[in-house]
Amino acid sequence: MTEQIEITVTPEDADVRLDVFVASRAPGLSRAQAQRLIEDGNVLVGGAPHKANYRLRPGEQITVLIPPPRPTDLRPEDIPLEIVYQDADLLVINKPKGMTTHPAPGSPTGTLVNAVLAQCKDLSGVGGELRPGIVHRLDKNTSGLIVVAKNDQAHLSLQKQISERTAIREYLALVWGDVTFRSAVVDAAIGRHPVHRQRMAVVQETHPGAHRGRPAVTEFHTLEILNGMSLLEARLLTGRTHQVRVHCSFMGHPVVGDPVYDSPRHPLPQHLSKMRQLELQELIENLKGQALHAARLSFRHPRTDEEMRFEAPMQRGMMELVEWMRGHGEVNGER
Repeated sequence: MTEQIEITVTPEDADVRLDVFVASRAPGLSRAQAQRLIEDGNVLVGGAPHKANYRLRPGEQITVLIPPPRPTDLRPEDIPLEIVYQDADLLVINKPKGMTTHPAPGSPTGTLVNAVLAQCKDLSGVGGELRPGIVHRLDKNTSGLIVVAKNDQAHLSLQKQISERTAIREYLALVWGDVTFRSAVVDAAIGRHPVHRQRMAVVQETHPGAHRGRPAVTEFHTLEILNGMSLLEARLLTGRTHQVRVHCSFMGHPVVGDPVYDSPRHPLPQHLSKMRQLELQELIENLKGQALHAARLSFRHPRTDEEMRFEAPMQRGMMELVEWMRGHGEVNGER
């Protein structure tokens, strides 16, 4: 059944773009989802469709029609999953490195969504036909905790907690270099790289029409300094694509093994012998991606309002690298 939402434009919303307004006022809708609804004629201003960039006027009546999820060709796949928690509303999964969160060009099968569909016949449709149940995502080569919603009520509640920063997502990141801070906050907008469109970057709006980024804030704490690398805790205060990886690179401490935001052959610690450097290089190559792990996740249960906390230890390759660094260089300090 199609859901219908009626919203009246207030004087405070005057001159706001239609897509921005719908995304901010319709529960659980991202701006991209709002734009798709507008393009499909499912958003009306005074009973008539308008373009996404239409500027609103006070008193106008906005009707948002949210159709039921379309049937999807996604197929369940019997892929082993480490399910940390499950009930009637959600699952918490410790995603392995190398698994894509949802189908995309180049990864039509073998994804977390395919695996979850083998566990649950029905998932929330809020995420869209290719992303059922997906409240937030992890990069393919980032391991760790991810929550999946089984119904729309749970999805909207979890999505709201993330957008309002009441849900907590903390990562462990092994980065290059000995950092000089115990705590730091990076507040730097992230958007598409102006040249390399497959990458994200810290961007600054210098004039109208410039590449614009979306606000992105990450809070870092230093856990260990490992004489050539540092183990950081990164707490997301926003949720942008590749946020931790981009902000680490922006600080001058890219995530070890990152194939996109680290140099192809980062200089190895010079205090190590040639033999030790070869050992270290092999461990980094065995990571098959960035040394980044979603270690802690907490939120309030969408039905019971109970506080839920989950923690997952670093997966094997990253742990082996950290342990190797601890044993082959004096630890300069730790929190």
